[in-house]
Amino acid sequence: MSKIAINSTQNVELLFNLASIGQRFLAQIIDMLIKAAYYLMMFLFIDFFLNINEMDYWSQIGIISFFSLPVMCYSLFFETIFEGQTLGKKALKIKVVKIDGYQASLSDFVTRWLFRIIEVFYIFSIIGFITILVSKKGQRLGDMAAGTTVINLKNDINISHTILEDIHDNYQAKYPQVVHLSDNDIRIIKQMYHEAKLARDYGLLNKIKLKIEEVAKIKSQEKDDITFIDIILKDYNFYTQDM
Repeated sequence: MSKIAINSTQNVELLFNLASIGQRFLAQIIDMLIKAAYYLMMFLFIDFFLNINEMDYWSQIGIISFFSLPVMCYSLFFETIFEGQTLGKKALKIKVVKIDGYQASLSDFVTRWLFRIIEVFYIFSIIGFITILVSKKGQRLGDMAAGTTVINLKNDINISHTILEDIHDNYQAKYPQVVHLSDNDIRIIKQMYHEAKLARDYGLLNKIKLKIEEVAKIKSQEKDDITFIDIILKDYNFYTQDM
């Protein structure tokens, strides 16, 4: 499955799975079924309450166009209120996001919606399908214009794959010198730390501890290397979360 690296607003690189063609297609099928159900109820309502058959041609066109507005604005409406998801996308657990890490805005959803109107035509729908396949970021034409893509929320990527640590609000940090380390230092330390713990490689754990002490000019006050490194990872998040 293709992945995309997105820098968060805290300058943390997060890795997400791109939504597959199949997921996007199924989400679109669900959305189309919802639209079809709406059209069915709409025509039943118009036929029963408005007796449209007795009206002139332009009146019929006007009434049908008016009641069709919810379908025309379907994706724009739901992606705006659900922050990047239509009902179909919610069902498939996929979502529209900005590739720069920020939440997609109304203007981004409008841009995607305007291009969707173009892409519903036969030849353009083929072009949109091809662009998703060839784009490294899984973007159709509207995504390219808006700077967005669609990700899979059912990721196998969790907090342990990033430099983030789960710390409580009342967490008390111990080593302020960790700010001498960089995001990349912490990312490497965390990766090596987890690998060494799994392999029970205590020699490597000690080397990691010594390197941290050397670079950050810290002297460990802990009983073992694992406790020290674990505190370092949490302290780094504590001291840099508001930077």
